[in-house]
Amino acid sequence: MINLIERTRTFRRFEQDRTIDRSVLEELVNLARLGGSARNCQPWQYAIFTDADDCKKIFPYLGWAGYLSDWKGPESGEQPSAYILCILNRDWLKGSDKEAHFDLGIATQNLLLGAMEKGIGGCRIGAFSPKLMEIFELGDHQELSLVVALGYPAEQVVLEACGEGDIKYWRDGRGVHHVPKRELDEILIEMGFK
Repeated sequence: MINLIERTRTFRRFEQDRTIDRSVLEELVNLARLGGSARNCQPWQYAIFTDADDCKKIFPYLGWAGYLSDWKGPESGEQPSAYILCILNRDWLKGSDKEAHFDLGIATQNLLLGAMEKGIGGCRIGAFSPKLMEIFELGDHQELSLVVALGYPAEQVVLEACGEGDIKYWRDGRGVHHVPKRELDEILIEMGFK
């Protein structure tokens, strides 16, 4: 399990010409569906896009890698070959938006773990232009909350210890993506009662 979790990184560059079969993406959405949900309300719906022309329509509205300010996102040939859009169905929402977004974290982690098990990488993108919602037919009760970009990874991502508490990911001269992680002894704390 730990090996799969360590390999399930955020990938931002892909082998764009390698397509992902829709049935594989449906399997991944099923993994998302099976995750826990506050009040068991299961307020999320998912839309799958695999057609190259559809993917080209989605791509310009996405923000990529906020810490890499000089990088505008994957070049042509490195872009995702599929997207799964995560849509909040407010008619199904029983609790708060906060609870729903916790559920979405669980759901998309299930999805990305399943993807990596198949050699597929992904990137959760919450930084998208509001104009993206305008190109889709959504009901008044539906709200696009997250885009999951998917494809076969075309980059190496490595985990490393945080230096001096610096959590910013970075790329070296070879294009390797470095992701600093806090050490276990830093995040595991002892708590007493008042």
